[in-house]
Amino acid sequence: MKKISAEEFRVSSKINLKEVSTNYDLKVSEKKINKELESVRIKLSSIQDAMYAQGKYAVLVCLQGMDTSGKDSLVREVFKDFNAQGVEVHSFKVPTELELGHDYLWRHYLVLPVRGKFGVFNRTHYENVLVTRVHPGYILSENIPTVNSVEDVNDAFWDKRFEQINNFEKHLSENGTIIFKFFLNISKEEQRQRLLRRLEKQEKNWKFSAGDLKERKLWDKYQDCYEDAINRTSKPHAPWYNIPADDKSTARYIVAKIMYDTLNTYTDIKYPDVDDDLKSNLELYKQQLEKES
Repeated sequence: MKKISAEEFRVSSKINLKEVSTNYDLKVSEKKINKELESVRIKLSSIQDAMYAQGKYAVLVCLQGMDTSGKDSLVREVFKDFNAQGVEVHSFKVPTELELGHDYLWRHYLVLPVRGKFGVFNRTHYENVLVTRVHPGYILSENIPTVNSVEDVNDAFWDKRFEQINNFEKHLSENGTIIFKFFLNISKEEQRQRLLRRLEKQEKNWKFSAGDLKERKLWDKYQDCYEDAINRTSKPHAPWYNIPADDKSTARYIVAKIMYDTLNTYTDIKYPDVDDDLKSNLELYKQQLEKES
């Protein structure tokens, strides 16, 4: 199997999405990829166990991608072996009336992972500079004092919002949250095939919406917005990873391997030391319990 490294996918210089491939060949069969994924996700769950016992770090996993890019199934497969209490998944839909009564980051703050846990944002705070940038009229529903018309949603507005997002993530990082941001990068043709499968398979019909086709017509605009967002916000403390996602099994493995290899460099993630009093009495406590039988 081809060896991969996080650095290979990390966006550390300006990216042009038109020039990067949406396919990646691991040089093995799908069965082998899935076997390797199983091994990595078990190791990841062990790291989370130590994180929980230690209570020092949290992990925030951000998943973004065009419709059908495989976010839902990636969550299911990558975190399958985690203790259910060790990972929390949140999917951000259209803001509710309550959420619109607060600033756009409020709802994301509410569900940030506590130390010791993984939090997964399936669609993220980046929707606020992606969907809203393609459809700037949506910003009007936020009722921002300085925005009275679509004309006010200008370059200066987006500059400020990107600055706010960068500050948000820097604050999280400086307070113990390890951030992974994955862009699941699929081709327009692969999206077409996946949408067709949603129409052809009865059990997948529910996932299709006529709105998917309307948004698909805006493909190029979305790609431009993704590219700009990634380039503006991929920072050492909160890097973006561009994940070739035309093959779902490959994308899942790459994401899991990046997380495992990165977290494995945190040598201070470990089970807490037992205090001297408990350590000196372990044998005594063991004998007391054994006598009960």
